[in-house]
Amino acid sequence: MGKRNRHSTEQIIHKLREAEVELAKGRTIAEVCKQIGVTDQTYYRWRKEYGALKMDQARRLKDLERENSRLKKVVADLTLDNAILKEAANPNF
Repeated sequence: MGKRNRHSTEQIIHKLREAEVELAKGRTIAEVCKQIGVTDQTYYRWRKEYGALKMDQARRLKDLERENSRLKKVVADLTLDNAILKEAANPNF
């Protein structure tokens, strides 16, 4: 298994823009992916997720994803607390 790099949103968008320039020059996807240091699969995944975004939009997307994750954890914790309280309040337990 290869080494996994975590790229920031800004790095991803920069690499996608670099790839666009190289593709416009007539280079192949394989050549461009090798130059920017990612697999074809990663390139296509990034392009699907970030391709049309500007830098500020991508940052906002990541912020919203983090907030959504945090809120899901809060809801899970509250649901568990609620279930525990219901069990404690039930005398037939």
